Amino acid sequence: MQLIKNDKKTIRGWAMFDWANSAYNLVITSTIFPAYYTIITTTEEHGDKVQFFGRTFVNTALSNYSLSVAYLIMALLLPFLSSMADFNGTKKLFMKIFTYIGSFACMGLYFFKLETLELGVILFAIAAMGYIGGVMFSNSYLPEIATVDQQDRVSAQGFAYGYIGSVLLQIICFVFVLKPDWFGITDLSFPPRFSFLLVGVWWIVFAQIPFRRLPKQNKDQLAEVKKKANNGYQELIEVWKQLNGKAQLKQFLLAFFFYSVGVQTIMLVAASFGEKELHLGTDKLIIIILIIQLVAIAGAYLMSSLGKIIGNVRVLIMVVVLWIGICMAAYYVSTAQQFYIIAVFVGLVMGGIQSLSRSTYSKFLPLDTPNTASFFSFYDVTEKIAIVIGLAAFAFIEERSNIRNSALSLSVFFFIGLIMLIILAYTKDKSPSTVISEN
Repeated sequence: MQLIKNDKKTIRGWAMFDWANSAYNLVITSTIFPAYYTIITTTEEHGDKVQFFGRTFVNTALSNYSLSVAYLIMALLLPFLSSMADFNGTKKLFMKIFTYIGSFACMGLYFFKLETLELGVILFAIAAMGYIGGVMFSNSYLPEIATVDQQDRVSAQGFAYGYIGSVLLQIICFVFVLKPDWFGITDLSFPPRFSFLLVGVWWIVFAQIPFRRLPKQNKDQLAEVKKKANNGYQELIEVWKQLNGKAQLKQFLLAFFFYSVGVQTIMLVAASFGEKELHLGTDKLIIIILIIQLVAIAGAYLMSSLGKIIGNVRVLIMVVVLWIGICMAAYYVSTAQQFYIIAVFVGLVMGGIQSLSRSTYSKFLPLDTPNTASFFSFYDVTEKIAIVIGLAAFAFIEERSNIRNSALSLSVFFFIGLIMLIILAYTKDKSPSTVISEN
C-alpha cells in the first residue's frame, strides 16, 4: 500500500494512538498510581520505607528506580528492534506487540496491594516498557504521513488527541476514586485498582484504530532498505553513519537529551512530589493533573504556531527557560494554590516541548528516508537514557537529602540543554529554514 502524505484519515488514525496510550501516561505515571502507591507503602510501622526482595528502599525512590531500569532496558533494545522493523517491514507488528504488553501489564496492576509489592513494581516497569516501545514505532510514522511543512501541526494534533483521550478516561476514574459510595464500594483500594484495569482496556480498544489505518511498510521502501543492508544490525550501522554526517541533527539530539532529563523526570515525579511534600490527597492531585493536560493541548498548538513565526529551535529556547523557572519555583512551593499555579505553567510548556521536539527532529531527518523507525529509535533512546539518568539522580538525591533538592537539581540539566540549543540556533548552517528561522 502506497502511503499518501497529509491524508486526513491516516493522520487521524495515527493521532488515535496517542489517544489510546496517553491514558497510561496520565493514570499510571502521573496521577492515580503514584498517589495510590505512596499511600499504601507509607505505614505507621515503617514510615516511607519498603522491603523489595529483602532490600529496604524509600518508597518513591523504589518506583523511580524501577522506571529507570525499564527505560534502560528499552534504550538498549530499541535500536536493534527498530533496525529489524525497517529491514523486515514489521514496524506495525512491533507497535502491536508493545501495545499488548503494556496494556496487559496495566490490567495486572488491578491485583496490586502492599502484600503484592514486588509483583506490582514489576508490572509497573513492564507497563512502562510497553508504552515506550509503542510510542517509538508510532513516532517513526510522522515523516511518512506528513510533509515537512505539516509536521509541526500533525505532531501537535497527536499530542492534543492524547491529552483529550487521557482526560476523558481520567474523569471516569476520577468518579470511582472520589465517589466510591455512589457505586456501593466499601474497599477503598478497589477504585484505583479498577482504574488500572480500565487503562489497559482503553489502551487496547482504541489502539485498533491506528492498527487498521496505518499501512504496512510499502514494497518500494522495503526494497530500498534491503539494498543498503544485509540484515537489521547492518541497517542500524548505516543509519548511525548518516547521523554522524549531520552536525545539526547531532547537536539537536544533544540538546534534546539534556532538557529531556528535566522534562520527563518532572512529568513522572510531579504527583509523588505533591503527595509527599504538600499532602494534597488524590482528589487535588487529579485536579492538578487535569489542569496540566488541558493547558497542554493549548500549549502544543501555541508552540507549533510560534515555530512557524520564529523557528522551532528559538521556541524551544524560550520553553526551556520557562522550565528552569519552574524547577526553582518548585523548591519553594508550600501551598496547594502555589502548586496549581505551577501546574498551569507546566501544562503550557509540557505540551509545547513534547510536540515541537518530535516535529523538529523529524525535520532534521534526510528527506524521504526509508529508515524512519531506526532514525526515531535514536530519538527515543536519547529520551529514555535521559529519563534513566533523571530518575536515578532524582531518587539518589532524595534518599540523601530531600525531594525538594531533587526537583531543584533538574534545573542544571535544563541549563545545559539551553546552552546546546543556543549554539544550534546560531550555527552558520541554518537549514532547514523551518527549523531555525532567520527572522
